[in-house]
Amino acid sequence: MKFETAAVHAGEEPLTQTGKFGDVAMPIHLSSTFARKVPTEPTEGFEYSRTGNPTRLALERKLAAIESAKFALAFSSGSAAETTILLSLLRTGDTILASDDLYGGSRRLLVNMSSNFGLRLLFSDFTSPDKVKGAMREKPKMVWYETPSNPLMKIIDIALISEMCSEAGALSVVDNTFATPYFQMPLGMGADIVLHSTTKYLNGHSDSVGGALITDNDDLHEKLKFYQNAGGAILSPFDSYLTLRGIKTLHARMPIHERNASSIASFLSGHRMVKKMYYPGLDSHPGHAIAKKQMRGFGGMLSFVMDSDQAAVSRFLGSLKVFYLAESLGGVESLIEVPALMTHASVPENERNKLGISNSLIRVSAGIESETDLISDLKDALESVAD
Repeated sequence: MKFETAAVHAGEEPLTQTGKFGDVAMPIHLSSTFARKVPTEPTEGFEYSRTGNPTRLALERKLAAIESAKFALAFSSGSAAETTILLSLLRTGDTILASDDLYGGSRRLLVNMSSNFGLRLLFSDFTSPDKVKGAMREKPKMVWYETPSNPLMKIIDIALISEMCSEAGALSVVDNTFATPYFQMPLGMGADIVLHSTTKYLNGHSDSVGGALITDNDDLHEKLKFYQNAGGAILSPFDSYLTLRGIKTLHARMPIHERNASSIASFLSGHRMVKKMYYPGLDSHPGHAIAKKQMRGFGGMLSFVMDSDQAAVSRFLGSLKVFYLAESLGGVESLIEVPALMTHASVPENERNKLGISNSLIRVSAGIESETDLISDLKDALESVAD
């Protein structure tokens, strides 16, 4: 099936997963346990909802389909999915090589898990092939990165990093939350595991928290699935249903997110109150060429640095009427935030300063509202604090 068809139908075929009733929409299977006729033969493979649930299974099949993968696993949050990777695939003494620009929660988890469980953690700028080659000499067991990255929108060459990982015998984990499989499919470029916060674009409506791991590797799938069951951080039937419903419109929503983000980036690039712009769709972005090569669109996320102090930034944010000042991203609503004070506040200040995450850096998740209304809102708020 083409992407659009898989997004609507995969995992929800009537009469195969939903009994005899021909449900067009997968129902919410709330049962915590499943009766069987014979002790050794679970009915349709279901025994206990932590181990497997029909609604969650439908979502996992849909997630695998839209990433063109064999396997997918759904978790209670993106952080739960990340924790499962670390617990199931790494051992004391292993080295993790991570990109320097990561979601604050991911960085916090990697740092704390490394210190608590005897893992070695290295950070590097993955936009520099030479730096990555140098870091590979440390023989990492796992290589972890986002592209586009959060919040600086760095673009990393997935095929190149995957080749380096293959040569070094390292597992490559790509967080594909910002791009979504609509715009980018890392497994097809050599990645071993794709990570998603389904909270974001996949659900798309700011009403469900979840995560997912996707892979083509049978052995990795078995290890991850074991810890999904043993650890128990599974996605609930209701959240599975909401995410199933959200994915059905992913292909309809993403072009609007991208169109609005592109228009906002173009507007902000020429504004006197904006000192620096981060959006991979702009020709001026240093990763633009790589993004064009590995993505079929540039996504709905952007960041910019205001040419002002923190007080003016706060006044600007307080003047907005259409944008909501809130953490998270990827919903139909446009959101705006200050990473240094919100999503990346857990990153030590000296590390934020090295990366360029200042108190004047603002991250935008462009929703699907009127393009005109969004730009007018930003324009009015910027003018309200301009000298």
